[in-house]
Amino acid sequence: MNRKSLLGLYRICVTLPGQARRLADRLVSKRRTSWAVIALILASPACADVASMLPSIKPGVVGVGTFNPTSSPRANLQGTGFAVLDGRYVVSCAHIFAKPLDSEKKETHAVFIGHDRQMAVRTAQLIATDRARDLALLKIEGDPLPALKLGDSSRAREGWQLYFTGYPIGSVLGLNPSTHRAGLAAIIPIFTPLANASQLNARTLRQAQDPYEVFELDAIAYPGNSGSPVWNPDTGEVLGVVNSVYVKGAKEAALSAPSGISYAIPAKYVQQLLEQALP
Repeated sequence: MNRKSLLGLYRICVTLPGQARRLADRLVSKRRTSWAVIALILASPACADVASMLPSIKPGVVGVGTFNPTSSPRANLQGTGFAVLDGRYVVSCAHIFAKPLDSEKKETHAVFIGHDRQMAVRTAQLIATDRARDLALLKIEGDPLPALKLGDSSRAREGWQLYFTGYPIGSVLGLNPSTHRAGLAAIIPIFTPLANASQLNARTLRQAQDPYEVFELDAIAYPGNSGSPVWNPDTGEVLGVVNSVYVKGAKEAALSAPSGISYAIPAKYVQQLLEQALP
């Protein structure tokens, strides 16, 4: 088999696994066993790549919330974030920081790092938010964290298999980030036309004036996953930020009966926030 034929086989195996397996069957029937083996290997799911990528993802994923020296517990993990740029900045979701801090009790924003029950608290400053797109940027004190790289989310395609890493139920299980697979089910505008005027509010009006795209994920996420990076298993680049879950019924249903539909803000809006906050 010449180089041109081998390149064609590689492209089929990478992009169309079903066709690759059928090609392998034909090669076996023609007693070209070695090429059939190559076809089957290339057509197989790249599970090992995800496992090998995780050690470079997890150190950059942190818990975010508040720290109050007079409360019990003092640390309140409310969501997830991830380090960017030089490792001293953390991206998360704006809705996590909607409640004002209790300055009288010296409450501060905080980032939580470590593993299991060995948790360290880093004081953080909320330096920028994009509330329309539910994004927040924090600056942390102390040594830099391993930063994750932002990818080009405009190149994402429906049908891609992505992953997100975060803290689905806060610190109940300790500071142990969980990783979930997320199919990119659709790339859709955030604004949906309303049935009647009574459903209008400040949020829907802002969305109508400035609609933007979001990623619809075929994945179960929980409230603590807000701010989780959605990353490409082939490159490790962050393509989105988990920010909401489709809830059936009351808010409590997000935990008791998750819908399996979640949403993420594309990374291009994170890049815009960084450019505005850090010119």
